[in-house]
Amino acid sequence: MNVIEAIRAKRSVRQFQDKPLPEESVTAILEAGRRAQSSRNSQPWHFIAIRDKNRLKALADISRYAGHLAGAALGVVILTPPPENLYTIMFDAGQAAAYMQLAALELGVASCLGSIVGVDEARKLLSFPADLQARMAISFGYPLPPAAPLSPPKKGGRRPLAEVVHWEKW
Repeated sequence: MNVIEAIRAKRSVRQFQDKPLPEESVTAILEAGRRAQSSRNSQPWHFIAIRDKNRLKALADISRYAGHLAGAALGVVILTPPPENLYTIMFDAGQAAAYMQLAALELGVASCLGSIVGVDEARKLLSFPADLQARMAISFGYPLPPAAPLSPPKKGGRRPLAEVVHWEKW
């Protein structure tokens, strides 16, 4: 699958089969995040990879916008330093998240990005240092039917390019 096809096909999947991911797939997904571009090559992230079902369920309970973590084969929490420049740090973390999700898609693994709301509770659960924060997590796994991570939604969804792009000026 080429990159353009992957971008067209990518969609969020929130329900997963109870099936582990092969070690080589997990490594490929994490490696893709590590290779993401960042402002001035700062690489301002750390990843906590979680496969333990109890820990994933506890994290899902903390994060009302990431309930899908409970059924995932793999959860990846993206840690960043407190932002001196919020937009740059979060953009960089978002790029790492996107790279991981596109790598997963190529492997037939579905994913969904979620927000962590209970940052202090997440810190207690995951024991990460006080100088880092967790604001996003991604769930990964094989999709439950009828979801298919390799097919775009049948109708609706995206606005036409002509509604989104303004050439030269508004």
